[in-house]
Amino acid sequence: MSKKEDRKKQLISILKESNGASVKELAAELNVSEMTIRRDLKYLEEKKIIDSFYGSAVFNPREDNPIVSSEKEEQLYSISKNSHKMEFEKNCIGKKAAEMIEEDDIVVIDIGTTTEKLTQNLDNELKFTALVFSANNLLHLLGKQNVDILLSGGIFHRDTGMFESAEEMELINNTRTTKLFLSAAGVHEKLGVTCAYSYEVMVKKKIIKNSLEVILLIDSSKFGNVSSAFICDLNCIDKIITDSKIEQRWVNLMSEKGIEVIIAE
Repeated sequence: MSKKEDRKKQLISILKESNGASVKELAAELNVSEMTIRRDLKYLEEKKIIDSFYGSAVFNPREDNPIVSSEKEEQLYSISKNSHKMEFEKNCIGKKAAEMIEEDDIVVIDIGTTTEKLTQNLDNELKFTALVFSANNLLHLLGKQNVDILLSGGIFHRDTGMFESAEEMELINNTRTTKLFLSAAGVHEKLGVTCAYSYEVMVKKKIIKNSLEVILLIDSSKFGNVSSAFICDLNCIDKIITDSKIEQRWVNLMSEKGIEVIIAE
């Protein structure tokens, strides 16, 4: 293997393990010039192995990546496959989030396996209004007699359990909520909050815009991760509810950005 090919292999390995790095960081790590790194990254981007974002690079996890395609164990997100991952931690997060809903609140509950723990842990007597657009959250709310449910329906995405339609967007456009319980696949210092599928993004951006308070429910394993679909920058988030396994450096970073981190135990 040539020196150049060996360096590219090292680049891929670093980006897969670190979930993203800047040109400057990569140049220092491999002891080469930034120009050399930029040439290598351009080649890898053309091969769909990495994605570049404003001087930083991340490994491309999508199926069009030839490396991903050759790794049989690699799987895209699906709600059924992820429902039991970090289940204890997600349940703690869901319980803490459920405690934050107050009488007569108007809340929006995003799709996902962590927000599902919120709807599972709700007080049966609590009276409030919930805007939802996922099958799992709808099913859990049906048993809560005091909850008024807003749901438009539409095309059903089995991978995330999400309903999608033009009517849904109109409903979201015309609804203002006191609290948004947002889900995400990754939180990154430079690249912000991301999710797995592009069809999620429009809905997530709109509910962020129309909510008085944005509360991100995310387990500790997602910090440092980057998925392909960009939701928002960190400055759009008011609070984060996560589990006790979160590294202190992330708590400090969020605090510096004015984001309250709530540890669910």
